[in-house]
Amino acid sequence: MDPENQWDQILVKIKDYVFYHEITSEKAWSLIRVAFLDAVGCAIESVTKSKDCHHLIGPVVPRSVTPDGFKLPGTSYQLDPVKGAFDLGLMIRYLDHNDALGGADWGHPSDNLAAILAVMDWLARGAQSGTRQAPNMPPLTMRTLYTAMIKAYEIQGCFLIKNAFHKKGLDHVILVKLASTAVVSWLLGLSEEQTLAALSHVWMDGAALRVYRSGSNTISRKGWAAADASMRAVFLTLLVQSGQAGAPRALTMPGWGFYARSWDGQIFDLPRDFGTWAIENIFFKVIPVEGHSISAIEATLVQRHRLLELERDPRQSIEQIRVRINAAAYFLINKTGLLRNPADRDHCLQYVLALTLLKGAIPQPEDYSDSSPWASSPDIHELRSKIEVIEDEDFSRDYQDPEKRSIASAVTLILADGLVLDEVVVEYAVGHVKHPKTLSEVYRKFQHNLSPCFTSMEIHHIRQLVEDDSQCVSDIVDLLSRPMYQPRL
Repeated sequence: MDPENQWDQILVKIKDYVFYHEITSEKAWSLIRVAFLDAVGCAIESVTKSKDCHHLIGPVVPRSVTPDGFKLPGTSYQLDPVKGAFDLGLMIRYLDHNDALGGADWGHPSDNLAAILAVMDWLARGAQSGTRQAPNMPPLTMRTLYTAMIKAYEIQGCFLIKNAFHKKGLDHVILVKLASTAVVSWLLGLSEEQTLAALSHVWMDGAALRVYRSGSNTISRKGWAAADASMRAVFLTLLVQSGQAGAPRALTMPGWGFYARSWDGQIFDLPRDFGTWAIENIFFKVIPVEGHSISAIEATLVQRHRLLELERDPRQSIEQIRVRINAAAYFLINKTGLLRNPADRDHCLQYVLALTLLKGAIPQPEDYSDSSPWASSPDIHELRSKIEVIEDEDFSRDYQDPEKRSIASAVTLILADGLVLDEVVVEYAVGHVKHPKTLSEVYRKFQHNLSPCFTSMEIHHIRQLVEDDSQCVSDIVDLLSRPMYQPRL
């Protein structure tokens, strides 16, 4: 073969993993079911709580219905798979409550469920009506969905370990587009050559700028950036299915490829083979805050309890709050100055810690809204100014260690009378797979998120069906369909 027409080897590696890797890890199969429930719960939470989210979902043409379309969970909408992937991705991600995985960069692997579920349900309904048939499609069962999820998690996760997109000014959601494109190609029954073509289009697209997560430009787009990536993955794959060609050297072409134009001439570093590492090391966000702040919030709650035992008021008795965190947390959520909107507040370590001290409880989505009394509270502003944030080398090293994967934080309170409350260190916060209460808390979160519009019996039935690998995906989606629920916020 002409070397100029050989596919970039990293695309071949992804394609081979999707088509040929057999998943044998029982831990992976068990955790992916939990991850599915958690992501569905996050989607229902967003559509029942957030008016902003609610305004963005639904067909592009109002009141239109796609025949045999994807039934969007928590709603009565029936959508084409492209808009369906966007809407579900928006719902999973919008309140920043879905799972997470960190490395040199960080992301939220359950974002990939948006493309996977939208395409599978659309295909299944078309197959049932006889309008859509593909000879090479895998069975449209929960087992297939879990397989696609595990592999999407792994592709995204392995790229996150050593490749820092943020250092190039690029957003990590390109990895959602990459992983979703890979598994959706398989779900649609594309050939291996077509899958390579679809993957090449991901890199030809390039990556979104990270500007909407940065400084005064932090806006709500960060809540639908992954949805946009999911939608694009489905669209690109459908284009290739219709006959569009790919570019074999989209990454490596001198002068014009992604490496040359967007990656400073460097190449991607994949330190481990694709397997099941990502799902086995996933972090479940059992409280609605940016994941890197959870351990600091836990430590702050301990310190607040000590204050109460001393009969001290957090508003008046604190001189300084010293917080040690890892480098990723320092970059992401260490913010001083004016916080302009909910997207700014929910990614500010100082805001969530001050809120935790004053409220005496973990933050909730409504605490970030412009209408929240906390958003304009002078007490919050005063406490934020007293927080010193320190980047800790040991915490950063343990965060990057693929075997340890800790997201440690430490909080010390210095009181106005000179008393120092000993530092509280939390290494593995609840949500980490190494924390003994994580799974029970994820199930509690799922129950809580579905309770506004599902009965206890319905929730129990959904959990039962999730354990049945032979169940058709559309049967689960039917259970998740609801009349439109009016959000509270």
